[in-house]
Amino acid sequence: MLVASIATCAAVLGLLFALGSLRRETRALGRVADQLSRQTAPLVAEAHRVVDQAATEMERVGAVLDSTESVHATVDSASKLAYRAFANPVVKVLAVRAGAATGIRRLAPGADPSPRSASRRNGSPRNGNGHH
Repeated sequence: MLVASIATCAAVLGLLFALGSLRRETRALGRVADQLSRQTAPLVAEAHRVVDQAATEMERVGAVLDSTESVHATVDSASKLAYRAFANPVVKVLAVRAGAATGIRRLAPGADPSPRSASRRNGSPRNGNGHH
């Protein structure tokens, strides 16, 4: 029985020593976890701030793209409208100008009023069928 008591005491002492060692290691691990938390918390907060800033910038870029598309559509519509509004009047003005120039040439003193003589003066004789 003495051997069993000694063995039990030795086992208890060994367990107490292991428990003390485990306690010291647990405290050291707690200190490392606290230090790691203190170091990583600002990094995580900075990462959240950067992600929020990037999301805000992406929203701005999206808004700029939407505005650009709107401006493009407006400019496209305006250019089509301007073309429709000015194309016909410009053609009419050019036709009136050409007609006025022909009329003035015919009214000029010494000018032959026939269109055939005007074309002959310009050096382009016409054949009898009206084509060049």
